[in-house]
Amino acid sequence: MAEAGDAQTDAAVDRLIGLMARLPGLGPRSARRAVLTLIRRREALLDPLSQALADVAATVRECDRCGNIATGELCAICANPARATGEICVVETVADLWAMERAGAFSGRYHVLGGVLSALDGVTPASLRIPELVARVADEATREVILALNATVDGQTTAHYISGELSPLGVRLTSLAKGVPIGGELDYLDDGTIGAALLARRAL
Repeated sequence: MAEAGDAQTDAAVDRLIGLMARLPGLGPRSARRAVLTLIRRREALLDPLSQALADVAATVRECDRCGNIATGELCAICANPARATGEICVVETVADLWAMERAGAFSGRYHVLGGVLSALDGVTPASLRIPELVARVADEATREVILALNATVDGQTTAHYISGELSPLGVRLTSLAKGVPIGGELDYLDDGTIGAALLARRAL
C-alpha cells in the first residue's frame, strides 16, 4: 500500500491519515486502514463520525468544579446531588476517573489534577489543580479525601505534597491499598482490582 503523502493519496485523505496516526495506539498503517474503512463506509461511519467530532468540538469543556469532561459548567457527577457524600477522590487524569467509575465502588465526587508533580518535566504544584482541590475541601465540608494516584514515584511525590497541603484542614486522608501494583496505572487495571483497592484504602 502507498505511504501517506505519496502521489497515490489525495491531500485531504493524506491529512486525515496523518491526524489519525497521532492517536494513541494508531500508527501510520493502522491509520491508513481506519481511513480506508471510513471512506468505504461513508454513510454508516464517516458521516456520523464527522458529526460526532463536530458536536464534541463545539460543546465539550472541563467541568468547572472537578476537571472532568463536561458539556456544561458541571459534569454529570458534580451535578448529581446524590454524589455529595463528603468524599473526594483525587485522580491524575480523566482516564483514571473513568476507570474508577467503571469499577462502580465509589459514590462520591472526584478531582482531576491534570497530571503529577515532575521535576524532570517541569511540572510544579502551580501547573496542577492542587489549589482548586484545597479550596474545594475547605468549601464543601469534605470528610475524606482519597488519593487515587498511580503508584509511581511521581504519583507518590504528588500524594505526599497534597497531604501536606490538606493536613491543616483536618480532613481524613486515605490512599488506595497496595492491590494497585507499583508502577501500575488505573486506566489499565481491571474493575475488580480497582474496587478492592478502593475498599481497602488506608489512612495516610
